[in-house]
Amino acid sequence: MTNRLAEAVEMLKGIGVRMTPQRHAILTYLYSSMGHPTADEIYKALEGNFPNMSVATVYNNLRVFKDAGLVRELTYGDASSRFDANMDDHYHVICRKCGKITDFDHPPLFKMEQEAAKATGYQVETHRMEVYGVCPECQKKEKQ
Repeated sequence: MTNRLAEAVEMLKGIGVRMTPQRHAILTYLYSSMGHPTADEIYKALEGNFPNMSVATVYNNLRVFKDAGLVRELTYGDASSRFDANMDDHYHVICRKCGKITDFDHPPLFKMEQEAAKATGYQVETHRMEVYGVCPECQKKEKQ
């Protein structure tokens, strides 16, 4: 995590982004949790250390990180974006009960992209696969 964080900080500085304490804390949180937090969750986790920071500050910094290619924004139709600092090709399993998102490693489906392009004539740029189910914690709750 330390190397990835240092590389991200240097990359941001290289494109002229000033590294404020809040910006550094948000980036550190994303890289240390490697979860899929919402902006509000990040804000709540950091507000004790940065009482003057607003949710808007978190959103603005997430936009900077997204534009720089450091995080991806995940939207699943529930109106709250989640942010993923794992930029490696991977997929997600989503709990349909609690909304938890878990990374799922699988070889990238590049062949499917090629087949889609060939079948439709589209110039395919990317794809997203989501798997839905019930997480272990929710399964335990259902059994109780």
